[in-house]
Amino acid sequence: MTASTGKGSQRKVLIIVENLPVPFDRRVWSEATTLQQAGYGVSVICPKGKDADKAYEYLDGIHVYRHPLPFEARGIWAYPAEYITSLMFEFWLSLRVLRVRGFDVIHACNPPDTIFLIGLFYKLLFRKKFIFDHHDLNPELYEAKFGRRDFFYSLVKRLEAWTFRTADISIATNNSYRQIAIERGKMDPENVHVVRSGPNLTRMKQVPPDPKWKNGREFLLGYVGVIGQQEGIDLLLEAMDYIVHTRGKENIQLVIVGGGPEVSTLEALSCELNLTDFVTFTGRVSEEDFLITLNTADVCVNPDRVNEMNDKSTMNKIMEYMVLAKPVVQFEVTEGRFSAQEASLYAAKNDPVDFAEKILELLGDEEKRKTMGAYGRDRVINMLSWDHEGPKLLAAYDQLYARERKIR
Repeated sequence: MTASTGKGSQRKVLIIVENLPVPFDRRVWSEATTLQQAGYGVSVICPKGKDADKAYEYLDGIHVYRHPLPFEARGIWAYPAEYITSLMFEFWLSLRVLRVRGFDVIHACNPPDTIFLIGLFYKLLFRKKFIFDHHDLNPELYEAKFGRRDFFYSLVKRLEAWTFRTADISIATNNSYRQIAIERGKMDPENVHVVRSGPNLTRMKQVPPDPKWKNGREFLLGYVGVIGQQEGIDLLLEAMDYIVHTRGKENIQLVIVGGGPEVSTLEALSCELNLTDFVTFTGRVSEEDFLITLNTADVCVNPDRVNEMNDKSTMNKIMEYMVLAKPVVQFEVTEGRFSAQEASLYAAKNDPVDFAEKILELLGDEEKRKTMGAYGRDRVINMLSWDHEGPKLLAAYDQLYARERKIR
């Protein structure tokens, strides 16, 4: 299949993502490869990372342009500096892509909600189309991180509004985000498409476990994700403190897979709680180690705090756990329950003791773990995997190009 603009030329897309490099941003890479396989010419602009440090790569038919990210923001005043710096790099690279390869559409993935400025530039001067791929609720994210509604909170809300106003279509990761786009973003419902972050079944495979991750213990708890301020990993460590020192269960190891700005802080907390021998922080790992680690886990966890952002957000890790047939423990949130349903146990709101008890309940019942794991895997394969979501992405693009043909 060859995607075309109706004039025989190839459709060309420029994806801009600031949060993570590709191919490590699993949703963005699934979107990019789906478009490429459908015949689109795809370029991606993203930051450099520890294992993705080349300024330019041609991967799986996709042109990847990476810019430096000199620091990861910590503290309220660091974020404007990071965002402005990244925006300048993204704009400069977009000019390079326009000159070398060309594009019809800018596909912007938040956070932050500043990339619309590049989209607006190209809409006004070159009549390019702009797609907003809505990954995070940034006003709620700001409040979750800093606990206040101040000038910066108002600015973040205004940036979100301008992003929706600039977008020709918006892609929502779930129905909660779709309602935000319609109600808060004032978008026409026909222009808001739900494309969930379903796992790619060619990537998320069941592989043999490696006992080394258990550190000689009977059970392994697995966590994967960005190690940031709002992920609730402090609550997870408090749950481990209860398991090890209050309940006296010393046969359980926790592995935390991922990198981020809070790693050193959380390592210090682990040491303070006398958990150093029971908790492994891996940092960012290879794809192979990522899969082996999760496949070794007996139970996987998502300790995201219950707040407005997390209640409405779909966490990729939940469905990745499920497709590997791992039972899940998480706090009670709307979209987390929608994703996992009977594949998860749900702890009371932000209660590390109840979270720990749910973990111990699963570790004490092998049959329950198997039943929940099988249910979760079946749900992802038959309903939630990227095989079901990729066609929805292509349908959104078809609508965008069909509208362009009508205008012409």
